[in-house]
Amino acid sequence: MKSNSMDDMFYNLLQDIYYAEKHLVKALSKMAKESADPELEKAFSEHKDQTETHVERLDQAFEMIDKKPKTKKCDAILGIIAEGEEVIESTESDELKDAGLIGAAQAAEHYEIARYGTLCAWAKQLGNQELAELLEQTLDEEKEADSLLTRIAEKSVNEAAMHAA
Repeated sequence: MKSNSMDDMFYNLLQDIYYAEKHLVKALSKMAKESADPELEKAFSEHKDQTETHVERLDQAFEMIDKKPKTKKCDAILGIIAEGEEVIESTESDELKDAGLIGAAQAAEHYEIARYGTLCAWAKQLGNQELAELLEQTLDEEKEADSLLTRIAEKSVNEAAMHAA
C-alpha cells in the first residue's frame, strides 16, 4: 500500500509491528524451550505471554483508527528470528546457546522499541494522545524486557558462556 499521508504511514507501520508481534509469540515459545538457564527460560516464557497482550493492544489500536487489523510481511523480524533459529541449530553448548539466544532476543527487542517509539511519536503528531498512551505501554514493556535480558546476561549467562566447552 502506498503512503500518501501520515495516517497511511502509521497504518502501514502498525501492520508491520502486528506481523512482528504475532511471529514473536511463536519464536519466544521456542526460545523458552531451548533455554538451559531457568531464569532465561522464565523471562522468555513471561515475555511470550506479554507479547500476546501486545497483539491484543494492537487490535485495540486498529480499532482506534477505524482500520481492519491486518499484517504486513516484516522481513526485518523474519531475519532476526532466523538468526535466533541459527543459534539454536548451530550451537552445541547450552551455555553458548543461552548467550546467543539473549543476543537474538535483544535484536528483536531493539527492533520493537524502534517501531513502537516511531508509532508513539506519530500518534501524538496525528493528535491521538489516547492511542499514543496505549502504544507507550507496550514500548515501556519492550524496554523492560530488554533490560531484563541484559541483567540475566550480565548476572550469569555471559560468564557461563565464556567457560563453555
